[in-house]
Amino acid sequence: MTKPLGGDFHFNEWALIGAPCTVITEMAAQINEELSKNLNIGYIDEDHNAATANNQFCTYYSNKINYQQLSFKSTLEAKQQRKYFNDLDLLLINGNHYRGTKQIVFINEKKKDSLKRKIDRLTDIRIIVLDDKSNRVYDFIEDLVYHKKVLITDVQDYKGISKYILNDYYESSPPLHSLVLAGGKSVRMGHDKGGIVYHDKPQREHMADLLKPFCKETFISCSKNQEQKLTTTYPKIVDTFDGLGPYGGILSAFRAYPNHAWITIACDLPYMDHTTIEQLVSNRDTSKVATCFHNPETKFPEPLITIWEPRAYPILLEFLSQGYSCPRKVLINTDIKELVMTDLRCMTNVNNKKEHDEAIAFISKSSS
Repeated sequence: MTKPLGGDFHFNEWALIGAPCTVITEMAAQINEELSKNLNIGYIDEDHNAATANNQFCTYYSNKINYQQLSFKSTLEAKQQRKYFNDLDLLLINGNHYRGTKQIVFINEKKKDSLKRKIDRLTDIRIIVLDDKSNRVYDFIEDLVYHKKVLITDVQDYKGISKYILNDYYESSPPLHSLVLAGGKSVRMGHDKGGIVYHDKPQREHMADLLKPFCKETFISCSKNQEQKLTTTYPKIVDTFDGLGPYGGILSAFRAYPNHAWITIACDLPYMDHTTIEQLVSNRDTSKVATCFHNPETKFPEPLITIWEPRAYPILLEFLSQGYSCPRKVLINTDIKELVMTDLRCMTNVNNKKEHDEAIAFISKSSS
Protein backbone atom coordinates (compact mmCIF):
# COMPACT_ATOMS: atom_id res chain seq x y z
CA MET A 1 0.00 0.00 0.00
CA THR A 2 1.42 3.38 -1.03
CA LYS A 3 1.92 5.87 1.78
CA PRO A 4 0.69 9.46 1.38
CA LEU A 5 3.42 12.09 1.05
CA GLY A 6 4.31 14.49 3.84
CA GLY A 7 5.25 14.26 7.48
CA ASP A 8 3.54 13.63 10.79
CA PHE A 9 1.32 16.71 10.55
CA HIS A 10 0.58 17.50 6.90
CA PHE A 11 1.37 16.74 3.26
CA ASN A 12 2.89 20.25 2.82
CA GLU A 13 4.99 21.11 5.88
CA TRP A 14 7.49 23.96 6.29
CA ALA A 15 9.60 23.94 9.46
CA LEU A 16 11.18 27.26 10.49
CA ILE A 17 14.32 26.49 12.49
CA GLY A 18 17.47 28.14 13.82
CA ALA A 19 16.25 31.43 15.34
CA PRO A 20 14.69 32.44 18.67
CA CYS A 21 11.01 31.48 18.84
CA THR A 22 9.92 35.13 18.75
CA VAL A 23 11.66 35.55 15.36
CA ILE A 24 10.13 32.32 14.03
CA THR A 25 6.65 33.28 15.19
CA GLU A 26 6.97 36.71 13.57
CA MET A 27 8.13 35.18 10.28
CA ALA A 28 5.23 32.70 10.35
CA ALA A 29 2.78 35.57 10.96
CA GLN A 30 4.22 37.57 8.05
CA ILE A 31 4.05 34.58 5.69
CA ASN A 32 0.44 34.01 6.72
CA GLU A 33 -0.39 37.68 6.08
CA GLU A 34 1.15 37.49 2.59
CA LEU A 35 -0.43 34.16 1.57
CA SER A 36 -3.73 33.88 3.45
CA LYS A 37 -5.67 35.31 0.47
CA ASN A 38 -4.47 32.35 -1.62
CA LEU A 39 -4.00 29.53 0.87
CA ASN A 40 -5.39 28.17 4.13
CA ILE A 41 -2.40 28.18 6.47
CA GLY A 42 -1.88 26.65 9.90
CA TYR A 43 0.90 26.99 12.47
CA ILE A 44 2.28 24.57 15.08
CA ASP A 45 4.26 25.76 18.09
CA GLU A 46 4.92 24.78 21.68
CA ASP A 47 3.40 26.80 24.53
CA HIS A 48 5.23 26.71 27.87
CA ASN A 49 2.65 28.79 29.74
CA ALA A 50 0.79 27.30 32.67
CA ALA A 51 -2.32 25.25 31.90
CA THR A 52 -5.67 27.06 32.00
CA ALA A 53 -8.77 25.94 33.87
CA ASN A 54 -10.09 24.37 30.68
CA ASN A 55 -7.37 21.73 30.88
CA GLN A 56 -9.13 19.97 33.73
CA PHE A 57 -11.21 18.16 31.07
CA CYS A 58 -9.82 15.28 29.03
CA THR A 59 -11.18 16.97 25.89
CA TYR A 60 -12.42 20.55 25.67
CA TYR A 61 -14.30 22.14 22.77
CA SER A 62 -15.35 25.77 22.58
CA ASN A 63 -17.11 27.70 19.82
CA LYS A 64 -15.36 31.05 19.79
CA ILE A 65 -17.72 32.37 17.08
CA ASN A 66 -14.88 33.44 14.78
CA TYR A 67 -13.00 30.18 15.28
CA GLN A 68 -13.35 26.79 16.96
CA GLN A 69 -11.07 25.57 19.75
CA LEU A 70 -10.43 21.91 20.56
CA SER A 71 -8.07 20.96 23.39
CA PHE A 72 -6.80 17.55 24.49
CA LYS A 73 -5.37 16.65 27.85
CA SER A 74 -3.84 13.44 26.54
CA THR A 75 -0.88 13.37 24.17
CA LEU A 76 -1.75 12.89 20.51
CA GLU A 77 0.41 10.25 18.88
CA ALA A 78 2.12 11.30 15.65
CA LYS A 79 -0.04 9.14 13.38
CA GLN A 80 -3.22 10.70 14.81
CA GLN A 81 -2.24 14.29 14.15
CA ARG A 82 -2.57 14.68 10.38
CA LYS A 83 -6.38 14.50 10.38
CA TYR A 84 -6.61 17.76 12.34
CA PHE A 85 -4.71 19.66 9.63
CA ASN A 86 -6.24 18.01 6.57
CA ASP A 87 -8.22 21.11 5.53
CA LEU A 88 -5.07 23.22 5.27
CA ASP A 89 -3.08 23.93 2.10
CA LEU A 90 0.10 24.63 4.02
CA LEU A 91 1.36 24.06 7.57
CA LEU A 92 4.11 26.16 9.15
CA ILE A 93 5.96 24.55 12.05
CA ASN A 94 8.27 25.91 14.73
CA GLY A 95 11.19 23.67 13.81
CA ASN A 96 12.96 24.34 17.09
CA HIS A 97 10.37 22.02 18.64
CA TYR A 98 9.05 19.79 15.84
CA ARG A 99 10.20 18.26 12.58
CA GLY A 100 8.87 19.30 9.18
CA THR A 101 9.52 17.77 5.76
CA LYS A 102 10.76 21.07 4.20
CA GLN A 103 12.89 23.55 6.10
CA ILE A 104 13.46 27.30 6.28
CA VAL A 105 16.79 27.65 8.11
CA PHE A 106 17.74 30.85 9.96
CA ILE A 107 21.37 31.86 10.37
CA ASN A 108 21.25 33.40 13.82
CA GLU A 109 24.21 33.32 16.21
CA LYS A 110 21.99 32.90 19.26
CA LYS A 111 20.81 29.55 17.92
CA LYS A 112 23.90 28.31 16.08
CA ASP A 113 24.79 25.59 18.58
CA SER A 114 21.15 24.52 18.93
CA LEU A 115 20.84 24.30 15.14
CA LYS A 116 23.96 22.16 14.93
CA ARG A 117 22.51 19.75 17.50
CA LYS A 118 19.34 19.47 15.41
CA ILE A 119 21.17 18.84 12.13
CA ASP A 120 19.32 15.53 11.67
CA ARG A 121 16.12 17.58 11.14
CA LEU A 122 17.60 19.36 8.11
CA THR A 123 16.54 16.89 5.44
CA ASP A 124 15.24 19.23 2.72
CA ILE A 125 16.43 22.82 3.12
CA ARG A 126 14.58 25.13 0.72
CA ILE A 127 15.27 28.62 2.13
CA ILE A 128 18.15 30.08 4.19
CA VAL A 129 17.41 33.31 6.08
CA LEU A 130 20.28 35.55 7.18
CA ASP A 131 19.65 37.83 10.15
CA ASP A 132 20.87 41.43 10.34
CA LYS A 133 24.23 40.41 11.82
CA SER A 134 24.98 37.44 9.54
CA ASN A 135 26.38 37.58 6.02
CA ARG A 136 27.44 33.99 5.40
CA VAL A 137 25.99 30.52 5.78
CA TYR A 138 27.49 28.14 8.33
CA ASP A 139 29.84 25.51 6.87
CA PHE A 140 27.74 22.64 8.25
CA ILE A 141 24.68 24.07 6.44
CA GLU A 142 26.57 24.63 3.17
CA ASP A 143 27.52 20.96 3.18
CA LEU A 144 23.82 20.03 3.26
CA VAL A 145 22.76 22.27 0.35
CA TYR A 146 25.74 21.71 -1.96
CA HIS A 147 24.49 21.59 -5.57
CA LYS A 148 20.92 22.36 -4.45
CA LYS A 149 18.82 25.29 -5.63
CA VAL A 150 18.18 27.16 -2.38
CA LEU A 151 16.83 30.67 -1.83
CA ILE A 152 19.23 32.68 0.35
CA THR A 153 17.74 35.92 1.61
CA ASP A 154 17.51 38.18 4.65
CA VAL A 155 15.14 38.15 7.61
CA GLN A 156 13.18 41.17 6.34
CA ASP A 157 12.33 39.59 2.98
CA TYR A 158 8.85 38.36 3.92
CA LYS A 159 7.50 38.91 0.42
CA GLY A 160 10.32 37.00 -1.30
CA ILE A 161 10.04 34.07 1.11
CA SER A 162 6.24 33.99 0.75
CA LYS A 163 6.46 34.09 -3.05
CA TYR A 164 8.90 31.16 -3.04
CA ILE A 165 6.53 29.12 -0.84
CA LEU A 166 3.50 30.00 -3.00
CA ASN A 167 5.32 29.00 -6.21
CA ASP A 168 6.36 25.73 -4.60
CA TYR A 169 2.73 25.07 -3.65
CA TYR A 170 1.47 25.50 -7.20
CA GLU A 171 4.38 23.61 -8.77
CA SER A 172 3.79 20.65 -6.44
CA SER A 173 0.01 20.40 -6.99
CA PRO A 174 -1.02 16.74 -7.04
CA PRO A 175 -1.02 15.27 -10.57
CA LEU A 176 -4.36 14.19 -11.98
CA HIS A 177 -5.39 10.60 -12.71
CA SER A 178 -8.80 9.58 -14.00
CA LEU A 179 -11.08 6.66 -13.22
CA VAL A 180 -14.05 5.35 -15.20
CA LEU A 181 -16.43 3.83 -12.67
CA ALA A 182 -17.50 0.62 -14.41
CA GLY A 183 -17.84 -1.80 -11.52
CA GLY A 184 -21.61 -1.69 -11.09
CA LYS A 185 -23.98 -4.65 -11.49
CA SER A 186 -26.23 -2.90 -14.09
CA VAL A 187 -29.33 -4.51 -12.54
CA ARG A 188 -31.88 -2.16 -14.13
CA MET A 189 -30.28 -2.36 -17.57
CA GLY A 190 -30.04 -6.15 -17.45
CA HIS A 191 -26.52 -6.28 -18.91
CA ASP A 192 -23.17 -4.53 -18.49
CA LYS A 193 -23.65 -0.78 -19.08
CA GLY A 194 -19.92 -0.33 -19.62
CA GLY A 195 -20.03 -2.61 -22.65
CA ILE A 196 -22.86 -0.81 -24.47
CA VAL A 197 -21.77 0.79 -27.74
CA TYR A 198 -23.01 4.34 -28.27
CA HIS A 199 -19.93 5.78 -29.98
CA ASP A 200 -18.48 2.89 -32.06
CA LYS A 201 -16.78 1.31 -29.01
CA PRO A 202 -17.72 0.03 -25.53
CA GLN A 203 -18.91 2.92 -23.38
CA ARG A 204 -16.20 2.45 -20.73
CA GLU A 205 -13.55 2.79 -23.49
CA HIS A 206 -15.27 5.88 -24.89
CA MET A 207 -15.34 7.53 -21.44
CA ALA A 208 -11.69 6.66 -20.87
CA ASP A 209 -10.80 8.17 -24.27
CA LEU A 210 -12.58 11.39 -23.29
CA LEU A 211 -10.65 11.60 -20.01
CA LYS A 212 -7.22 10.64 -21.36
CA PRO A 213 -6.15 14.09 -22.68
CA PHE A 214 -6.69 15.67 -19.27
CA CYS A 215 -4.80 13.22 -17.06
CA LYS A 216 -1.44 11.66 -16.40
CA GLU A 217 -3.01 8.22 -16.56
CA THR A 218 -6.52 6.79 -17.00
CA PHE A 219 -7.90 3.65 -15.37
CA ILE A 220 -11.02 1.50 -15.55
CA SER A 221 -12.60 0.61 -12.20
CA CYS A 222 -14.06 -2.88 -11.86
CA SER A 223 -15.12 -5.40 -9.24
CA LYS A 224 -13.20 -8.59 -8.49
CA ASN A 225 -15.88 -10.57 -10.32
CA GLN A 226 -15.38 -8.51 -13.47
CA GLU A 227 -11.58 -8.50 -13.48
CA GLN A 228 -10.98 -11.62 -15.59
CA LYS A 229 -13.76 -11.16 -18.15
CA LEU A 230 -13.48 -7.39 -18.64
CA THR A 231 -11.36 -6.57 -21.69
CA THR A 232 -9.99 -3.06 -22.03
CA THR A 233 -6.99 -1.25 -23.49
CA TYR A 234 -6.68 0.71 -20.23
CA PRO A 235 -5.19 -0.46 -16.91
CA LYS A 236 -7.72 -1.62 -14.32
CA ILE A 237 -8.13 -0.75 -10.68
CA VAL A 238 -9.90 -3.64 -9.03
CA ASP A 239 -12.11 -2.81 -6.04
CA THR A 240 -10.34 -3.54 -2.77
CA PHE A 241 -13.36 -2.17 -0.88
CA ASP A 242 -16.04 -4.70 -1.84
CA GLY A 243 -19.76 -4.05 -1.93
CA LEU A 244 -19.57 -0.25 -1.71
CA GLY A 245 -20.41 0.65 -5.32
CA PRO A 246 -18.77 3.86 -6.62
CA TYR A 247 -17.56 4.70 -3.11
CA GLY A 248 -15.45 1.54 -3.10
CA GLY A 249 -14.08 2.36 -6.55
CA ILE A 250 -12.99 5.83 -5.45
CA LEU A 251 -11.38 4.51 -2.26
CA SER A 252 -9.61 1.74 -4.19
CA ALA A 253 -8.13 4.33 -6.56
CA PHE A 254 -6.83 6.41 -3.65
CA ARG A 255 -5.44 3.30 -1.98
CA ALA A 256 -3.41 2.58 -5.12
CA TYR A 257 -2.35 6.21 -5.74
CA PRO A 258 -2.96 8.32 -2.60
CA ASN A 259 -0.79 11.22 -3.78
CA HIS A 260 -2.78 11.87 -6.95
CA ALA A 261 -6.04 13.71 -7.47
CA TRP A 262 -8.73 11.71 -9.24
CA ILE A 263 -11.36 12.58 -11.82
CA THR A 264 -14.01 9.95 -11.25
CA ILE A 265 -16.77 9.58 -13.79
CA ALA A 266 -19.57 7.05 -14.18
CA CYS A 267 -19.47 4.91 -17.31
CA ASP A 268 -23.21 5.29 -18.03
CA LEU A 269 -23.10 8.90 -19.30
CA PRO A 270 -23.41 8.60 -23.11
CA TYR A 271 -24.04 12.34 -23.57
CA MET A 272 -20.80 13.34 -21.83
CA ASP A 273 -18.44 15.37 -24.02
CA HIS A 274 -14.94 16.85 -24.15
CA THR A 275 -16.18 20.39 -23.41
CA THR A 276 -17.80 19.41 -20.11
CA ILE A 277 -14.71 17.57 -18.86
CA GLU A 278 -12.60 20.54 -19.91
CA GLN A 279 -14.92 22.80 -17.87
CA LEU A 280 -14.38 20.61 -14.81
CA VAL A 281 -10.60 20.37 -15.15
CA SER A 282 -10.03 24.06 -15.96
CA ASN A 283 -11.99 25.05 -12.82
CA ARG A 284 -10.23 22.58 -10.52
CA ASP A 285 -9.54 24.04 -7.07
CA THR A 286 -6.74 22.15 -5.31
CA SER A 287 -7.50 23.94 -2.03
CA LYS A 288 -10.88 22.16 -1.80
CA VAL A 289 -11.75 18.56 -0.99
CA ALA A 290 -13.31 18.23 -4.44
CA THR A 291 -14.43 20.11 -7.55
CA CYS A 292 -17.77 18.97 -8.95
CA PHE A 293 -20.96 20.01 -10.72
CA HIS A 294 -24.22 21.06 -9.11
CA ASN A 295 -27.11 18.83 -10.04
CA PRO A 296 -30.22 21.06 -10.38
CA GLU A 297 -32.53 18.02 -10.35
CA THR A 298 -31.38 16.75 -6.95
CA LYS A 299 -30.25 20.22 -5.79
CA PHE A 300 -27.07 18.53 -4.50
CA PRO A 301 -23.52 18.17 -5.81
CA GLU A 302 -23.06 15.43 -8.41
CA PRO A 303 -20.51 12.92 -7.03
CA LEU A 304 -19.89 10.81 -10.13
CA ILE A 305 -18.46 13.60 -12.30
CA THR A 306 -15.97 14.93 -9.78
CA ILE A 307 -12.31 15.75 -9.16
CA TRP A 308 -11.31 14.43 -5.73
CA GLU A 309 -8.12 15.91 -4.22
CA PRO A 310 -5.78 13.71 -2.12
CA ARG A 311 -7.10 15.35 1.05
CA ALA A 312 -10.43 13.62 0.27
CA TYR A 313 -8.92 10.18 0.94
CA PRO A 314 -8.83 10.33 4.78
CA ILE A 315 -12.24 12.02 4.77
CA LEU A 316 -13.76 9.22 2.69
CA LEU A 317 -12.26 6.67 5.09
CA GLU A 318 -13.56 8.57 8.10
CA PHE A 319 -17.10 8.70 6.68
CA LEU A 320 -16.88 4.96 5.99
CA SER A 321 -15.81 4.32 9.59
CA GLN A 322 -19.03 6.07 10.67
CA GLY A 323 -21.16 3.83 8.46
CA TYR A 324 -21.56 6.12 5.42
CA SER A 325 -20.69 5.00 1.88
CA CYS A 326 -22.37 7.71 -0.20
CA PRO A 327 -19.95 10.01 -2.06
CA ARG A 328 -22.67 12.67 -2.34
CA LYS A 329 -22.92 12.81 1.46
CA VAL A 330 -19.16 13.47 1.62
CA LEU A 331 -19.47 16.34 -0.86
CA ILE A 332 -22.43 17.87 0.99
CA ASN A 333 -20.55 17.87 4.30
CA THR A 334 -17.11 19.09 3.20
CA ASP A 335 -15.50 22.14 1.62
CA ILE A 336 -15.96 21.78 -2.15
CA LYS A 337 -16.11 23.88 -5.30
CA GLU A 338 -19.40 23.46 -7.16
CA LEU A 339 -19.80 24.37 -10.84
CA VAL A 340 -22.83 24.99 -13.01
CA MET A 341 -22.68 22.57 -15.94
CA THR A 342 -22.93 24.30 -19.31
CA ASP A 343 -24.80 21.43 -20.99
CA LEU A 344 -26.98 19.64 -18.45
CA ARG A 345 -27.63 16.77 -20.85
CA CYS A 346 -24.11 15.55 -20.10
CA MET A 347 -25.24 14.74 -16.56
CA THR A 348 -27.88 12.28 -17.79
CA ASN A 349 -27.11 8.67 -16.95
CA VAL A 350 -28.75 5.77 -18.76
CA ASN A 351 -30.06 2.92 -16.58
CA ASN A 352 -32.76 1.11 -18.56
CA LYS A 353 -33.74 0.08 -22.09
CA LYS A 354 -36.00 3.08 -22.72
CA GLU A 355 -33.24 5.54 -21.80
CA HIS A 356 -30.79 3.44 -23.82
CA ASP A 357 -32.94 3.63 -26.97
CA GLU A 358 -33.38 7.40 -26.53
CA ALA A 359 -29.63 7.88 -26.23
CA ILE A 360 -28.94 5.74 -29.31
CA ALA A 361 -31.45 7.75 -31.32
CA PHE A 362 -30.08 11.13 -30.15
CA ILE A 363 -26.44 10.22 -30.77
CA SER A 364 -27.24 8.71 -34.17
CA LYS A 365 -29.13 11.88 -35.21
CA SER A 366 -26.36 14.16 -33.89
CA SER A 367 -23.63 12.33 -35.80
CA SER A 368 -25.51 12.08 -39.12
